[in-house]
Amino acid sequence: MSFFKHHIFFCTNQRANGEACCNDRGASELWAYAKEKAKAAGLGDVRVNKAGCLGRCEHGPVAVVYPDETWYTFIDKEDIDEIVDSHLKQGKVVERLKI
Repeated sequence: MSFFKHHIFFCTNQRANGEACCNDRGASELWAYAKEKAKAAGLGDVRVNKAGCLGRCEHGPVAVVYPDETWYTFIDKEDIDEIVDSHLKQGKVVERLKI
């Protein structure tokens, strides 16, 4: 059995050449928010991680939840709230944010 129930990886890649990237769309700030939100919710069995490029830039910003292999896009804190409260806490995929 895994130590963590879920891992959620947030692409926080920053491209130097001016190409679109998740970090230009607020990924680092929303990763930090998700980390605090999960901690405040008492989700000690969830790990909120930064990642390099996850290769889905056209959908950015993106995050992926394992072991569920569920990919999400998000725009703001309300989207992060829904991912944490629904998927990470209750195990229910947020269909409207799924890619």
